[in-house]
Amino acid sequence: MLVTKKAPVFTAKAFYKGAAKQVSLEDYKGKWVVLCFYPGDFTFV
Repeated sequence: MLVTKKAPVFTAKAFYKGAAKQVSLEDYKGKWVVLCFYPGDFTFV
């Protein structure tokens, strides 16, 4: 079950308040975070 596991530390590009920026999981240490990932949303199937 992955719900109770800690996520690995990573950095990623995110779209926030009208701009793309680099974010890190460390930026949110001590806060609740919901991660959503859709790898195939913009691919032709």
